[in-house]
Amino acid sequence: MDNRQLRAIGHKLKPVVTLGNSGLSEGVLVELNRALNDHELIKVKVSSDDREERAQLIDRMAQDCSAEVIQKVGKVALLLRRNSRPNPRTSNLVRGLAN
Repeated sequence: MDNRQLRAIGHKLKPVVTLGNSGLSEGVLVELNRALNDHELIKVKVSSDDREERAQLIDRMAQDCSAEVIQKVGKVALLLRRNSRPNPRTSNLVRGLAN
């Protein structure tokens, strides 16, 4: 599956994690890992107004969660971490391919 297909699937998704003013806390990382385990492909919203800080936070989130940044558009990023045994009921990749 290439990035174009992943972006097409991600277009329909809503952000499941929002990173607020408190930054990248341990709780946010736990929630990110849970969401990536369940859904594989997720949208994350970073509410920082500073473009440079937003880009750094997105890259750090991806690195800390062993995920790949598929796309960054404004305050929203699309992250991917494939699961070796995805759940067909929760995986956005499996469900996206079915549509």
